[in-house]
Amino acid sequence: MRAMTAPVLNSQSNYEAQAGFVAELATRLHAYGTTSQRLEGAVMGVAQRLGLECEVWSNPTGIILSFADPVRGQQNGITRVLRLAPGDQNLGRLAATDAIAEDVLAGRMDPAAGLAALKALDRPASRLSQALNAFSFGLSAAAVSALLGSAWAGVATAGVIGMLIGVMFVLGAGRPRLSEALEALAALVATLLAAAVATWITPISLNTVIISSLIVLMPGLMLTNAVSELSSQQLMSGTARFAGALMILMKLTFGTVAAMQVVGLLGWVPQEAAAQPPSLLPSLVALGVAAYAFAVLFQASARDYPLVMAAVLLGYGLTRVGGELLGLASDNFAGGAFFASMGVAAISNIYGRWRNRPGALIRVPGIILLVPGSVGFRSLNFVMERDVWLGLDTAFVLLSALIAIVAGLLFGNLIVPSRRNI
Repeated sequence: MRAMTAPVLNSQSNYEAQAGFVAELATRLHAYGTTSQRLEGAVMGVAQRLGLECEVWSNPTGIILSFADPVRGQQNGITRVLRLAPGDQNLGRLAATDAIAEDVLAGRMDPAAGLAALKALDRPASRLSQALNAFSFGLSAAAVSALLGSAWAGVATAGVIGMLIGVMFVLGAGRPRLSEALEALAALVATLLAAAVATWITPISLNTVIISSLIVLMPGLMLTNAVSELSSQQLMSGTARFAGALMILMKLTFGTVAAMQVVGLLGWVPQEAAAQPPSLLPSLVALGVAAYAFAVLFQASARDYPLVMAAVLLGYGLTRVGGELLGLASDNFAGGAFFASMGVAAISNIYGRWRNRPGALIRVPGIILLVPGSVGFRSLNFVMERDVWLGLDTAFVLLSALIAIVAGLLFGNLIVPSRRNI
């Protein structure tokens, strides 16, 4: 929406259609993983362009929208209270939603047709997409295991366990009771299988394989979004999202600790293999595999796969540049993460303005390898194992990484302002 158009003069006849379109737009942005401050800014901008007076309040589990009546004023308008499940990243439908909003604002589509087009985005996932999603769990687990220095046995183990967890999540998507305990169950299964391999088949880097197997479930992006919301004075949303991320970490930690207790009761003695930094070629292969897996897991459209994969590689490359070539890495400041997130934010905003599309297509995958979900998992593991001081020390590493990433995103948005907040 680079070209500003004159606001549409509102009337009683199209007021309800416009309000319905804006409410559905807000619902879609929420469902596709947009943070509260970005959602509110985007919805307010669209409402103003349509000539609506709108107040919006968003949190991770709902939205309240209030539209002033064009004739009788705010006190006689429409108020929508929407109870919603926490959103998940869906870059393909986010881009489609943005394109529909562009058509409505440009006059190529009236609000009623726009509302119908938004609702048409709801279509069940095909068997092929579900299978590919489960397979991508395994690909991402294997790739991350390789990047963390596992040998081939550890990489294969992480990939198989990750694929099994992907199948569990695909099958458990429509079962609410199972979904509530799925993270704990996945951590239990991953730890038991990894320990069995290390005990009976071949030595592996046990902790690395477990973390890699569960990497898709780690709420690193959720933690980053929570801190971003808190920094934008979205205090209720940020606090609620942070609590949700912490609960996921607790369930993952409980599953892992419980499984290790079972391993001890069974008398298993897992054989450890030390992780070694990978050489250049395996690292590049693992990065390419991880980039493809995240393009699938973020549900990007097929035409955007190269863009999303390039964004993953961009974020990792900028981290290496900031941390090694520019000498920003230190024990107390995640300089590489700050430099990378700032660069990713600026480049995503440039892309959004240039192509008139959501900058999230670059921003979200660009920071995925930076977010510190595994650090939070390690911290809670140490606490559960009664090593409180080591747990607190790891928690400070987590906090510094979160601050660095969010600060980088804020500075990147200062360098190049975002396009319509998404």
